[in-house]
Amino acid sequence: MNCYICKTCGTQYDLAPRPPKHCPVCEDDRQYVPPGGQRWTTLEEMRNGPYRNVLRDYEPGLVGIGTVPAFAIGQRALLLRTPEGNVLWDCMAYLDSDTVLAVRALGGVQAIAISHPHFYTTMVDWAEAFGGPPILLNAADSEWVMRCGPTMRFWSGVQEVVPGVTLVQCGGHFPGSSVLHWAGGAGGRGVLLAGDTLQVGADRQSLSVMYSYPNYIPPPPEAVQHVAEALAEFRFDRVYGMYWDRVISSGARTCLDHMAWRQAHAMR
Repeated sequence: MNCYICKTCGTQYDLAPRPPKHCPVCEDDRQYVPPGGQRWTTLEEMRNGPYRNVLRDYEPGLVGIGTVPAFAIGQRALLLRTPEGNVLWDCMAYLDSDTVLAVRALGGVQAIAISHPHFYTTMVDWAEAFGGPPILLNAADSEWVMRCGPTMRFWSGVQEVVPGVTLVQCGGHFPGSSVLHWAGGAGGRGVLLAGDTLQVGADRQSLSVMYSYPNYIPPPPEAVQHVAEALAEFRFDRVYGMYWDRVISSGARTCLDHMAWRQAHAMR
């Protein structure tokens, strides 16, 4: 019996004697099935392969965690360290004892929050490794949970995780796609941890919202406007996207305001 992991999207499934016949996450039109068909692995198999996790400091209180070589979608997670407890933002498939020791040395994990279903992956293993912190998932996307865990907690709208750290449901990519607002980040100017709810452009000066990134399907203009409106009351100057170098270091609020106009205008 194994909890099989899709090699294309990184989704982990409940214990089974053999891999699933299909990956519904990949078969959804926001994702894709590769030309060679669905392929599967397990954490145990990955630990015997070339993978390792690396940690990188971004700014005081924020550490990136990513897998080398890249696996599945290739996102990296973020460990937000606060006096009230550490929050793991988003998740990636690979986890080993070295990673657990390194994160414990930084204070461990007191809560896990995930932007959307493509980054659920091995969230149950991460929670188990750190003593069972709550896994905060948006209720609008509950149908995409492929492996259940006892500490999952569903929320909607706006949810404070710890003081000064707030989940905001934005929609756009998925109905429950969310960002994490950190009021004290960027020297008190505010930070958004965006996953790909807001995709940071390669120029690191632009933001966009897509229904499907790999298939280039935009959302309707009103969905883009909804994302902007959901964040209207939050002050921030910096945005961390889903990849290591996708960071808007300053002026991010202006980038968001421009995105709402530019993308809606282009789609009309």
